[in-house]
This record gives sequence, structure tokens and C-alpha cells, in this order.
Amino acid sequence: MVRAAALATAAVFSGNGLIFAIWASRLPSVRDLLNVSPAQMGGILLIASLGSILALPTTGGFIMRFGLRPTLGTGAVIATVAMALAALGAQWGSIPLVAFGLFLAWMGSSVVDVGMNLHGGRVEHLLGRAIMPLLHAGFSAGAIIGAVIGWATSLLGIGIVPTVGGVAALVALTMLSALRYFRLPEQRGSGSGQSIRASLTAWREPRTLLIGLVVLGAGLTEGAANDWLALAVVDGFGQDHATGALTFGIFLGFMTATRLVGPRLLERFGRVAVLRVLVLLAILGLALFVFAPLGPAMVGVVLWGVGAGLGFPVGMSAASDDPLKAAARVSVVSTVGYAAFMAGPPVLGLLAEHVGYRSALGFVLIPLLVSFLASAATRPLEERSWRSGLRPH
Repeated sequence: MVRAAALATAAVFSGNGLIFAIWASRLPSVRDLLNVSPAQMGGILLIASLGSILALPTTGGFIMRFGLRPTLGTGAVIATVAMALAALGAQWGSIPLVAFGLFLAWMGSSVVDVGMNLHGGRVEHLLGRAIMPLLHAGFSAGAIIGAVIGWATSLLGIGIVPTVGGVAALVALTMLSALRYFRLPEQRGSGSGQSIRASLTAWREPRTLLIGLVVLGAGLTEGAANDWLALAVVDGFGQDHATGALTFGIFLGFMTATRLVGPRLLERFGRVAVLRVLVLLAILGLALFVFAPLGPAMVGVVLWGVGAGLGFPVGMSAASDDPLKAAARVSVVSTVGYAAFMAGPPVLGLLAEHVGYRSALGFVLIPLLVSFLASAATRPLEERSWRSGLRPH
């Protein structure tokens, strides 16, 4: 039962990565169809991110009230249908329709994000070993497939509607089928108001907020690559759209590889040491991409991808250390991390209007430094209790 739940969770992670990457990889085509400036594109994505900001803080409460499967299933349907709607808006050259579609898509995707991470934490506890990096590797694997599809369809001249619409239909079918295996025990509140209030109390916990800062840096560095890496290669280095999509795929490939070996690294060296090394690699890689010529910049993409691999999954695992409070804490950490993941890149788009895409990405170095400094908060609760002279719980 637990293994089936783990595979189903991985399928949801993969589907969410696939639908997100197919949009990100075709972003240059969307930009051209809409004929918008970097600031306008950033504004569209900023409107979209409002959907995420509205959904993330309260999703944990709704899961506690209504259950994980109904909440996650609703989010999956909204995300996939709305993404297809955004693609239709791009084809019609309608900026309002694209913004509205993305607003709903980001809202639904955020519900899925919280739900899949919460379920992943439950599976991890029942198995008794770290699998969250592997689940996030599933997200990255889905994103790689999406990037490859985006590269191939761009190269072949296939339109945005059949590309995104076809992938959205596949993802909806995959997620809804996988939810049949989401049958692990879960905690529920006695009322929606009580559940939401319980989820909001976690915002006063210092450790939870520090974990949120770790995930904030990870979310922004990954989200910035998802939204702007392809465009930065096209505009910053004068490459074609297919090369931009391929570079995005390289980033995702190395991030996925890091997540696949993540459990072994974490078991051998611990969360804090691994995170600190990887964040330093992300800082070095991003600096090379921003400041170096094309050849070293591509090396930087590799280091950037490796460094971005474990911040998100380790943060989610740390937030799930206490199963009884996992829903509330995962909701908080998800809110901080995914807000950075989705709201941060649009702000970078507004900056890109003045300094260009490559230079705008340099601002991500600041939250990466914050993530490095806050990484000690991810130490497991059992280890923290032992170090404090208390009995593990």
C-alpha cells in the first residue's frame, strides 16, 4: 500500500513538472505571439502569481477540513484546464485571457504543490527513509520531458495550443488516476474555520519560518530558471528558440540527477552539510551564467542545476518532521517557497526591462545567500532534541 502510494505521489509530481515546463519552454513563442516587452511579460506572470499567493496559505486548512484527495483533485482539474485556456489566449494574441488563464493555473497548481508534498511527507515517514528528493526528481523528470516536448514542437513549428493543450489533457488524466492510491491516514479538523486557524498558527514558529527562507532561495533560483533561462539564452546570447529550450533542459537534467542521488547524500552527510555545499554551487553557477561569456555560462547552467536540486525537497521533509503538524507547516513552507517560485520571476521580468534577462537573474544571488545562512534550521527534530539534551520524539 505504501509503495503504491509512493509511486502515485511520484506520478503527481511528474505531471506537475510536465505541465509547468511545457509552458516555460514555449515562453519565447508566447512572448512573440503576444508581442510584449519584458516588463509586460513580467506583469502577466505577476498577475498569474496572485493565484498562487491566494491559494497557498489556506490549502493546508482545506486539506485538514475536506481531505487530501478531493482538494488535490480539484486543484489538478483547475490547473490543467486553465493552462490550456492560457495557451488559447496566447494563440489569439489576448493578453487578458493569458493572464486570467495563468492566474487560475497557478492557483490550481499551488493546491497540487501543497497536497503532493504533504502526501510525500507521509509516505516518507511510513517508509522510514528519505524519499522526498526522489519525488522531486519526479517533478524534474516531468519537467525534462516537458522541455524536450517544448524544444521539439518549437523546432517543428507546432502551435502553442496543440502543444500545451495536449500535455494538459495527459497530465489531468495522470493525476486523477494517481489519486486513487492516495489512501494513507490523514488528520482532519472539525470545521473549515478551525482548520484554517490551525494552519495559520505555524506562521509563529521560528524554525518553520527559517525553513521557509531555505525554500525561498531554492524556489526563486528554480523558478527563475523555469521562467527566464530560455529567454535569457535567446536574448542574452543571441541564440534561437530551440537552443533556449535545450539549455533549459540541461538545467533540469542536472537538477534531476542531483535529486536522484539526494537520499544517499543526505543519509551520509546530513541535511545541513549537503544544503550548504549545493547552495554554494548554485551561487557559483548562477554567477557564471550572469557574468561570463557563452562557454563558461553553459558550465554555470550545469552548476546552477546541481545546486538547485535539494533545497525544495529537504525543506519539505523538514517541515514534515512532526506528522501531527505537517499539514500546517508544509502549508507555510510551501507558501514562502512557491510564492518565491512563482511571484519572484515576474519581478525579475520587470527588472529585465531595464537591465536585460541575464543581469536580472543576478538578483537571485541575494536570496541564495539567505538560504545558505538559514540552512541549519532543516536539521531533523530528533537530532535537534538530542543536541539539546532532550529525548528524541
